[in-house]
Amino acid sequence: MSRPRLVLADDHPETRALLRGLLDTEFDVVGLVEDGQALVKAARLLKPDVIVTDIGMPGMDGIAAATEVLRTSPGMRVVFVSVHDERYVVKSGIAAGGMGYVLKLAAGEDLVPAVRAALLGQVHISKCLRESNESVDAHEECPDSHVAAIRAVG
Repeated sequence: MSRPRLVLADDHPETRALLRGLLDTEFDVVGLVEDGQALVKAARLLKPDVIVTDIGMPGMDGIAAATEVLRTSPGMRVVFVSVHDERYVVKSGIAAGGMGYVLKLAAGEDLVPAVRAALLGQVHISKCLRESNESVDAHEECPDSHVAAIRAVG
């Protein structure tokens, strides 16, 4: 049985490599890109099962890129991975069609389950965001460093 295919977008090479290390355990990462425009092109060309994308990237951001991809490929699954824990950003990602929203701080724990959920058509939000109250300040509930969290698992 073939493994699900992913395209990964993040503008920081070290973070991209660390996230890929997490994802490679269960998925085939068929494309790595560093901006939204490249993500749109890669999604059209490679037709992955899931896109994992950062939100804050140069040029076209991840939400705009996901919106563009989903406009032409509505069955595509998108999982956002971001440092942004503000409620309005999370809601914007999900409203744009995201099936997941993972804080980079919690990627070691939440990214693979978020991709699994997206493949099943389910929405997955980082646990530390789900448990937070009215204001989303997840830094107290999430691991101290996304790099440390990713390396702990990967």
